[in-house]
Amino acid sequence: MRGRLIYVMGASGSGKDSLILEMQRRFRGLPLTAARRYITRPLSPESERHIPVSHERFEHLASSGRFALHWSAHGCRYGISVHSLRALERGVSVLVNGSRAAFDEVSLRYPDLIPVLVTAPLHTLRERLAQRKRESLVEQEERLSSALLPLPANVTGQWMIRIDNSGPLSDAADLLERELHRILFGPADARTEKSSLV
Repeated sequence: MRGRLIYVMGASGSGKDSLILEMQRRFRGLPLTAARRYITRPLSPESERHIPVSHERFEHLASSGRFALHWSAHGCRYGISVHSLRALERGVSVLVNGSRAAFDEVSLRYPDLIPVLVTAPLHTLRERLAQRKRESLVEQEERLSSALLPLPANVTGQWMIRIDNSGPLSDAADLLERELHRILFGPADARTEKSSLV
């Protein structure tokens, strides 16, 4: 069986990276992995373990067909390599930290993807952005302004898993783990759980 692309979206500070790392831990031993992103941004202790590249190198990789997916946001470029998504052909599902703006193109290329929307209130996003100390105050406000924009029409009308990550990470991770386990591998247990799918 072919694996599924699990496309995780959400505003900056919503906790996408933390949830993806937690899913990798909880699904260890099962056919699920996460794709590392190429980003035109240096590594920092507060950032995900991405592959840093220059804008020139990124353009070369994109033009030579090395990316299965790529997009721009907040002054950076983001790419997912063709190699990392070859796992799908081996029956391994792949978690991708994606962009809401790129969702339309991605869903056309991967029509069986599993969309996940991670949300948190604005005050929580502001606190998290300030704590990670990765962006300047101007950049933080720009990211918060983007978070206030309505979801693109191509996202709003879609079936997706919605995760409120405003509380403890374990609560959001429990819900996401349960939904992904049910979709990918069948019910995790015999209990009847209220679904978060809309």
